[in-house]
Order: sequence, then C-alpha cells, then structure tokens
Amino acid sequence: MAKLSKDIVIVGAKRTAFGAMNGALKGVSANDLAAHAAKAALAQAGAAPGDVGHVVVGNVMQTSADAIYCARHVGLKAGVPIEVPALTVNRLCGSGFEAVVQAAQLILLGDADVVLAGGTENMSQAPHVLRGGREGFAFGKAPALEDSLWSALTDSYVNAPMAITAENLATKYGISRAECDEYALRSQKLWAAANEAGAFKDEITPIELPGKRGAPPVSFAVDEHPRPQSTPEALAKLAPVFKKDGTVTAGNASGICDGAAMLVVTTAEKAKEKGWTPLARLLQWASAGVEPSLMGIGPAAAIPKALERAGLSLDAVDLFDVNEAFAPQWLAVQKELGLPLDKSNVNGGAIALGHPLGASGARITAHLVHTLRRTGKNIAVGSACIGGGQGIALVLERI
Repeated sequence: MAKLSKDIVIVGAKRTAFGAMNGALKGVSANDLAAHAAKAALAQAGAAPGDVGHVVVGNVMQTSADAIYCARHVGLKAGVPIEVPALTVNRLCGSGFEAVVQAAQLILLGDADVVLAGGTENMSQAPHVLRGGREGFAFGKAPALEDSLWSALTDSYVNAPMAITAENLATKYGISRAECDEYALRSQKLWAAANEAGAFKDEITPIELPGKRGAPPVSFAVDEHPRPQSTPEALAKLAPVFKKDGTVTAGNASGICDGAAMLVVTTAEKAKEKGWTPLARLLQWASAGVEPSLMGIGPAAAIPKALERAGLSLDAVDLFDVNEAFAPQWLAVQKELGLPLDKSNVNGGAIALGHPLGASGARITAHLVHTLRRTGKNIAVGSACIGGGQGIALVLERI
C-alpha cells in the first residue's frame, strides 16, 4: 500500500454530452468543448477561475488549427488568470485519466493547490493530409490523400489497426461474435435506462449550439451516439469490419465521437478552507505496458497495480468502469480479472455513448464520481486500454 502524502479530492466534475461523428458538435473545436466543460466544473465546485493553480488537458488527435495551444486556451477561455500555466498531455486513450493523475502529482509536489484537469477531442475535425507537400509533387503524379483519423487508428509498430488487436484478444480468450453482440446490446440498453433515470444529469453541462438556417440556438444535452433501439437481430446482421468471420463490427465497437470532460482537483484541506464540497477522493492510480498486438488487455495489468497501491482487493471495489473500446477487448479484460458483471459499466459505456479519445478517461472519472454519490457506493475503479499497448487505472472513494 502506498498512501498519498496529501488527501487528493475532486470538487467539480462536468462534461459535455458526446456528439456523434459529424454530428451536433462537429463545428466546435476540442479547445472550446473543454473550455465549456471547465467553466461548468468550476461552477459546480463553487470555485473561481482565479483559484486554479495549473491546467492539464488530455488531447490526442489535435484536429483544429489551434489545437497545439489546447490546455492553455482552455484555461484562458475558462477565465483562469494569465499567470497560471497549462499542460496538454497525450497518453492516447488514457489521456483524460492521465490529466487527473498529473493534477494529483502537481498537488503532491507542491506545484499547485487546485488543478483544472480533464480531456477533450473532436474526432469529426480530423483532417485529410497531403504528406510531402512542402517538397512539391512530381509532375504527372497525383499526391496521396491520407485520412489522418484512419491512419492514427493503426499501430505501425505492429502494423495492426486497433480493431485487429481486439480480434487477437477474441482469439486468445475464445470470445465469440455472439458474446460481443450481446455485450454491445447490454451497453446500449444500460445507457438508455440510465439516461431515462437521470443518471447523467449531474455530470452533463448543456452546450448551446447555433440553430440551422437562422433558427434559434439549441441546447445539446443528451449523448448523440447511443442506439437504444438496437436489437440482437440488427447487430447480428452487421458484417465484421477488419477480419473475415471476425467479431468486431460497427455495432460492437466504440463510437467515433466529439466531447470533453473537466474536473477540479484539489486537497481536502484546501476544499475545507474554501468551503467546497469534496465529491470523491482519489486514492491511487497506475499505468502499465502490455503487448501492443494485445493492447486492449491493458486494464487487466493496470487495475491490479492501482488496487495494490491503494491497499485494496478486487472484491473491495463496488463499481468498475472499463472503457469499451471494442466488445471483445472489454470481455477479455473481464475474463482475465474476473470482473463481476453486476458491478461493471453499470450505466453503459463507450459502445453506446462513444469514445472521443482524449476525453474518455475524464468522462469515466466524472461519471464514477457522481455515480458513487448517487448510489451510496464506496469504491470505484476507472480504467482504459491504450493504443500501442498500455493500460491506466484510477481508484476513487466516495466522501
């Protein structure tokens, strides 16, 4: 067990609803999505922008022209003073988690008392690129147009698309297509039930979008990607995308989406001084490397490591939320760790609501913070697999 030298708590946790590919949020940059969530997280905490001592934002694709300024612009647009520094981090699909970890580390090192941390992504804005254009193109030879999003989802080290790494896990763990579709349907139905029950109301901040053709602005407040009308028959009809007779389809993989989530991280001492209400305590975290061709098993390496640091057993955990990159990937992690289904992804996951790369870890953290309070459960673990062969996990405790 490794007890932290300071009591790290989360006092605000908000996200946008997630937009589908080329959907409602396609015109809103990742920077602006995160700035919106940041303002809402500060407001929920009762904190002023001037209370913030550092800004950390996870972002993977950097799809807008100003994306290289991500964390800095998020802080400034949220009203954080000019003197406050900012850091953009990229641990691929674990970037949102990593931002929260970096926030805790900054606080533990004494570099800040309050950190605005989270993740953001606009995958709809991923550009098509012409490589080599600065050198010019040979006469009569048309340059190749590259889809940067498609290219990024292939790990060149093992020459495998992310979906093939999930197929590798399906083969290794004996996971069938039927099991994958059954799990995907579960994700959709659980999201629908949770949405109907208001399980996301404390975490989602509505974002106002321009109306079409001069119509009044509209409020975007419900995840756009879920397909609650999905049926076993409809899922079974979908063809495998990457492997003949494979398991991964458009229906049982995470959605390509846009969105952001931000949290206010501080110490219990600072929260008491400021009169803020702690929502949850960050007990521990861990990252781990795994075989790149089996990258989706990453949570099975990171979760035990984080729990060991926290001095907890798997049985002590009340809620698990493991990012659903692909159904066979999630099922492989479940099989490897023996995760109880009734404690896992209880309100659906990325197969339903989508996986905006840099935002997902922050979204899961925010969701667990509010779910612990809403349900009265005590301990939660959030985790994600990471392209290239890594896993990351956080351990949270209700206060």
